[in-house]
Amino acid sequence: MSAADKAAAPERADGGAVAEAQPPAAAQDKPAQAPDLSVDQRSIIYRGSISVRVKDDVNAAAGQASGIATTAGGFIGSDNRTSGSGGSGTATLMLRVPADKFAPVVDQLSKLGSEEHREISTEDVTEETVDLDARITVQQARVDSGRRLLAQAKTLNDLVMLEKEVATRESDLASLQAKKRRLADLTALSTITVTFLGPAAPTPAGEDNPGGFLGGLAAGWDALLASLKVVLTVLGALLPWLIVIGLPVWAAFYLYRRFRPNRATGRPALVAPAGAVPAVYPPHPPMPASAPPVPSKQTDETDKP
Repeated sequence: MSAADKAAAPERADGGAVAEAQPPAAAQDKPAQAPDLSVDQRSIIYRGSISVRVKDDVNAAAGQASGIATTAGGFIGSDNRTSGSGGSGTATLMLRVPADKFAPVVDQLSKLGSEEHREISTEDVTEETVDLDARITVQQARVDSGRRLLAQAKTLNDLVMLEKEVATRESDLASLQAKKRRLADLTALSTITVTFLGPAAPTPAGEDNPGGFLGGLAAGWDALLASLKVVLTVLGALLPWLIVIGLPVWAAFYLYRRFRPNRATGRPALVAPAGAVPAVYPPHPPMPASAPPVPSKQTDETDKP
């Protein structure tokens, strides 16, 4: 390299540094944009439950449902089956399938028999996801700054204090990251609970209960029947005790009332206490049999002359 090139190299380096430090005019005039939260970019949790009555064995339908979930790229979260005689068996499977395969899988499951109940629910967690991302970024920066300060600690007290602070920040960061992973799992894989009923299996309670006034009336009637059942159960449990204990007590009381000795019903005479002097009243003078009329001193005005 020539001397001129060596002399020009610092100038180009400085000029390049200055050019990189200054943002372009287009970038300065461009306003800040909000994150893209369109339908494709939103985080939505899909949940569904479906009941299907099959004509044959429920185990065969459960096997077909497992194949549908595996083909869609999902897996089986749980599998509960009950066997019964006469086609009364049931099978309940919880399937986890990709969110974009949620609707097709539900439709395929409904075709395995006669659909009796379907319930689909969605939950939009986009704002929560964005908030978690921002909090994780801030917490990660706090952890990095704490680690840098920990590396520069010079005294034992500073070292202990910074280690405690860094451990607290790392714990908070791990908690936020766990929440983010949980939301990511729920949004990436939807949950479908499918129940297969045999030909003679009863319909699960609560699926055919209407809402509104009729639903409240049916719920109240069921509660009344349940309360009466409890009361009758208690009475049935107490009845033997009432017979064993109550009848002898009643018989003893009846015999006592019937054969008890007769007692005087008169009231006892009143006796004056000792030392009390009875009150003596003067005798009332007898009234004459017939008394002459007493003349009136007043004279009627008509008798005057």
